[in-house]
Amino acid sequence: MPTTLQDFESVWPRIVADLQSHCTGYKLPQQSLDWFVKSLNYNTVGGKCNRGMSVVDTASILLNKELTPGTEDYFRAALLGWMIELLQAFFLVSDDIMDSSKTRRGSPCWYLAPKVGMIAINDAFMLESSIYVLLKKHYRQEKSYIDMVELFHETTFQTELGQCCDLLTAPEDHVDLDNFSLDKFSFIVIFKTAYYSFYLPVALALHYIGAATPKNLQTALDILIPMGEYFQAQDDYLDAFADPKVLGKIGTDIQDNKCSWLVNQALCRVTPDQRKMLEENYGRKDAEAEAKVKALYHELKLADFYTQWEEERVAELREKIAKVDESEGLKKDVFETFLRKIYKRSK
Repeated sequence: MPTTLQDFESVWPRIVADLQSHCTGYKLPQQSLDWFVKSLNYNTVGGKCNRGMSVVDTASILLNKELTPGTEDYFRAALLGWMIELLQAFFLVSDDIMDSSKTRRGSPCWYLAPKVGMIAINDAFMLESSIYVLLKKHYRQEKSYIDMVELFHETTFQTELGQCCDLLTAPEDHVDLDNFSLDKFSFIVIFKTAYYSFYLPVALALHYIGAATPKNLQTALDILIPMGEYFQAQDDYLDAFADPKVLGKIGTDIQDNKCSWLVNQALCRVTPDQRKMLEENYGRKDAEAEAKVKALYHELKLADFYTQWEEERVAELREKIAKVDESEGLKKDVFETFLRKIYKRSK
């Protein structure tokens, strides 16, 4: 059975207590300590925690046994998952400032919360640093300790490279479709999303069970990075074509000038007149302009193309999964589980 959000969240208070204890050792004044704890809870808890829970579920599959909530084994796997959630919190607090976002998970973004403002930048740094405090406390004695430290550093840098490319390619206030390409789309989604959302949870689970051999890590990379790219293309498709009631949100990619999979596919197919229309309407904060872009997507039959493209990508992924060598502790089921969660999803 996959872990539940309730079980996963049950270890969070112990993690907060560890971080509090570390700060108390420095005699951090109470006001600052209370602020840090508030930031931890506000920014790290409240999401779906899919990335974090994937560490526990992947470890369970690799060990061929359920990790029981309340045990030390469960805590140590969930702790690694919560480190990804701390990384995610660090990214989101920063991202919301960069994008001037207003809400996150139904509440005001942290920088817009009462009395926070630009203190949020330092709070973001503290969320990231918390990862290394926890790794040292709980994993320093493990032979995989430095590998996990380096994995977090590398994944963080990769994600920041993806964010850099995204911000420069598709600024919200300047539309330049000449700047877009499928190669840039691929770079942005692989670096900004795939490494930390797909590869990192599995790599950590492999370290957790002691099976992070170079071969297993490479196999995970070869399957999970294309899977992450497929996931983002799917996300972009749903943003424009899914029913907002089913999706649970109203898509904003067109108005936000996103370098999305759809607009890049459109740019590969447009006539000069269609291109002109796209340039005049893409990235405008205007419902009428957005409707014209969506009409063009329908005209170009991008939904039909996506359906065919999805089947081809999934067939390629299944072929790769079928060839996974299980002799060093890796299991096909790890990748099949990830694929099952995203194939043909509607939200």
